[in-house]
Amino acid sequence: MRKLFRTICLLWLSAVALHAQTLTFPRNGVQDERPNLYAFTNATIIQDAGTTIEGATLLIKGSVIEAVGKNIAIPAGTTIIDLKGKRIYPSFVEPYSSYGSPETKKEARAFRGDPQFESKKPGAYNWNQAILPENDAAALFTGNSAQAEELRKLGFGAVVSHIQDGIVRGTSSLIALIDGRDQEALLKSKVSAHYSFSKGSSTQDYPNSLMGSVALLRQTYYDADWYKKAKKNTEFNISLDAFNQNQGIPQVFEANDKLNILRAEKIAKEFGVQYIYKGFGDEYQRIDDIKASGAALIIPLNFPSAYDVEDPFDASVVTLAEMKHWELAPANASYLAKANIPFAFTSSNLKNKSDFLTNLRKAVEYGLDEKAALAALTSVPAQLLKVEDKVGSLKPGLLANFLITSDNIFKDGSIVYENWVKGKKYVLADLAVADLRGNYDLILGSKSGLKLNISGKAEKPEYQIIVTDSIKVTPKVSRSGNLLTFIFKTDPKKDKGDTRISALYDKNTIKGSGENGEGTYTSFLASLKDAYKETPAKADTAKKAVPELGKITFPFGTYGSEEKPKTETILIKNATVWTNEKGGILQNTDVLLQNGKIAQVGKNLSSTGAKVIDGTGKHLTNGIFDEHSHIALVSVNEGTQSVSAEVRMEDVVNPEDVNIYRQLAGGVTSSQLLHGSANCIGGQSAIIKLKWGETAEAMKIKNMDGFIKFALGENVKQANWGDRARIRFPQTRMGVEQVMMDAFLRAKEYEKSWNDYNKAANKASLTPPRRDLELDALVEILNKKRFITCHSYVQSEINMLMKVADSLGFKINTFTHILEGYKVADKMKAHGASGSTFSDWWAYKMEVKEAIPFNAALMSKVGINTSINSDDAEMARRLNQEAAKTVLYGGISEEEAWKMVTLNPAKMMHLDSRMGSIKAGKEADVVLWNNNPLSVYAKPEKSIIDGAIYFDIEKDLVLREKIASERNRLIQKMLSAKAGGAATVKPEGKKAKLMHCDTMEEGSVIVGADAETTHSDSGK
Repeated sequence: MRKLFRTICLLWLSAVALHAQTLTFPRNGVQDERPNLYAFTNATIIQDAGTTIEGATLLIKGSVIEAVGKNIAIPAGTTIIDLKGKRIYPSFVEPYSSYGSPETKKEARAFRGDPQFESKKPGAYNWNQAILPENDAAALFTGNSAQAEELRKLGFGAVVSHIQDGIVRGTSSLIALIDGRDQEALLKSKVSAHYSFSKGSSTQDYPNSLMGSVALLRQTYYDADWYKKAKKNTEFNISLDAFNQNQGIPQVFEANDKLNILRAEKIAKEFGVQYIYKGFGDEYQRIDDIKASGAALIIPLNFPSAYDVEDPFDASVVTLAEMKHWELAPANASYLAKANIPFAFTSSNLKNKSDFLTNLRKAVEYGLDEKAALAALTSVPAQLLKVEDKVGSLKPGLLANFLITSDNIFKDGSIVYENWVKGKKYVLADLAVADLRGNYDLILGSKSGLKLNISGKAEKPEYQIIVTDSIKVTPKVSRSGNLLTFIFKTDPKKDKGDTRISALYDKNTIKGSGENGEGTYTSFLASLKDAYKETPAKADTAKKAVPELGKITFPFGTYGSEEKPKTETILIKNATVWTNEKGGILQNTDVLLQNGKIAQVGKNLSSTGAKVIDGTGKHLTNGIFDEHSHIALVSVNEGTQSVSAEVRMEDVVNPEDVNIYRQLAGGVTSSQLLHGSANCIGGQSAIIKLKWGETAEAMKIKNMDGFIKFALGENVKQANWGDRARIRFPQTRMGVEQVMMDAFLRAKEYEKSWNDYNKAANKASLTPPRRDLELDALVEILNKKRFITCHSYVQSEINMLMKVADSLGFKINTFTHILEGYKVADKMKAHGASGSTFSDWWAYKMEVKEAIPFNAALMSKVGINTSINSDDAEMARRLNQEAAKTVLYGGISEEEAWKMVTLNPAKMMHLDSRMGSIKAGKEADVVLWNNNPLSVYAKPEKSIIDGAIYFDIEKDLVLREKIASERNRLIQKMLSAKAGGAATVKPEGKKAKLMHCDTMEEGSVIVGADAETTHSDSGK
């Protein structure tokens, strides 16, 4: 027994000595690594996207690459793996992940009317729970073997992971996808800083809108700057301190939408930041604008499934934009590459992670160059996130993260055999499986003279059994390693059942046994006769044709055009011109538009090269200016607090809202997009021209005064929102007055603090005041740089606000709605306020019980600058008819009535020197009507903005035909895709979301008075 024990010990010690290189010995908690040496020879090595080496060797030592190339000296003791015919790629780098991060738990928020203003996070952190720059993914990292395995199967060897929670999210870490100790997996902390517009798990009410998220992020940048400049002993804020420390690393912004990229880019420019944007896959739709940002992208491969459009009613609810995106999404990466926009791929946003490689190959099929595709998986994410010294290519000194594949990884059928991470092998498919291909002599039981031919690809063989010259059968074969199972009929016409064989491949022989179709035992012996000879691949003389795709339009989807409208020289001849000037209405008059301006008004005008439009029998007017609108907005109210002067409507303009086009078709060319009426002091207005197809920024009217929305009445004190909402201050009309007074008194103190600081002789030794975006806007009002449009109804409140304004030294620019304006018109005139009202709305809530249709006429006759507004997407399409009602109700002249929707609102917006009348030198915003514009029969034939035609009734008819044709083409393509076995999804109808004064949003969910229908007049 002693001898046997001694022998076993010696054998064990020999095994230890033989494999000592692979063992690690913990000493005082530290791993003492004795690295393995591996040499992978005769492979095609793709070192990076630009370098491929045929018949090369990859030498690794432990977790690191030692050498790459040809004629490499292989040290003694190295394990040599011959990879002839195989390829080696760098393992992919996942740039956007939450791998290893704790699950974000979202606590239930209180009802919207039960605001929680304070953060629940104890400690010296930011006041808002959505600001979390102190989050360090490395500190909270815990490996997850199941998730790591899932990512390794996709080809990833390393991930950059962060906690995906909040508007400011903290820092990420670089993690190797290995099983085992977290200390070995964690490669680098604080790789990048992360941001988004989503407040995540925060239980605080603020922000409840996209514009609130933008404002909070902007305020955080200013707070961090103030904190950096603050002198000692001011305070220590963990969040702001971390925010400033994080600015020196790559900044990643989760935009998740092409328009959000442009929104975030405004913040980037304001604060001198260069973001890397995590997109959604729709960037091709605004590629020129995204390219102009100079930013790099992280894009998902989340291509939508085809819609099941067999039922025509189902097809009717799918928008053209959705159909077009289904077709064009796979080409997104190709468009970005051709535009030279740097991008990296991410597997995030994929519901089924296994679709990643399939969609990657589809992107290549749709025109993406393979080198660009590989770079987007390896070197680009490594470079963007500054971890190229560790991962992203196969170079000496970098981590031994690589893939072994059967073929070009971008080709269907290519197998990823192994994914090595930090020099550790993870087997995805059996690399050692023998190549069975060749011609075999087959003996089946007592039958000899049969043949078994195996061809095709080594990793995916094709089998054929030749029984006789006339009987050739294709067996069903399943394979596990070198074990094979055959199912076939030797004579399909005569055999009663299948022959079933289980066999093993060994040294050019496939030997086994089973049962024949009679249920009798039979043997199976196939002996290799002729080895398989690979047919040399023919050189590709031409690339595979990229699928035919539809055109990108501006905006994307319905009523978009392939080219954006351009300013032209236009001569409109012989029209009836409503000048809104002393000349009044001019008959048979010409108007020349040149360089975006009205160049001349007169008779018998001419201009070389001008586009001539015959205006005979037609009426030419200024474009309608809607003083009160909520179209083209993603959100309307930041209704969580009584004063939200820091939010800006320009941050949430949606330039693709079809209501822009519809209102152009109604003669509207400009609109003031107002905050809602949830707050005493709401947000800053966006004043835009309806330039359909342009970006939100290009629509904005430049070089003009700022405006802001105030509100009075029921909506502010939430009296009409139910008992549960009667919590937020103010709850009474006198409380509204106090909020106004308090806000402006704080603004005056704030302004004084800045004035004192700027005048101080020892300024350099002082801490500057903290910049407050809310108070900045109020100070602008006090200094006549921002002007108020106030939602109002009842005369007592109108009087109250004018007294507040007078006492504090500012004016109310415009009272909007103002349905009791006729009662206080004399006081409004004395104050200097304008009135923007409805023509004949009343009785939709208590505070409009005393509205009358004569209101506009009465205010106008007292001498108040009066306009008619819409406050409604549908009404704005017929504002010409709303203006006409003042002729009926009050006897206003046609010219004065027309001014109520053109010149008068331009005066309210302080733009009458540029807009509102047809006069040489003014901006070329005009509409050509087929009839008197106040007639119910009048239709705009052309709506022109800055000398560019944005609506043309003739082109509209052509567009409708194109839309029908394009829809039909895409429907047929989807039907073909379904017939070909493609996955489809059932269409879901989406109700149009029309915004109003009282529309409240929590994310994408509308709550409040009109929650059921999302379209109600109850909140005007």
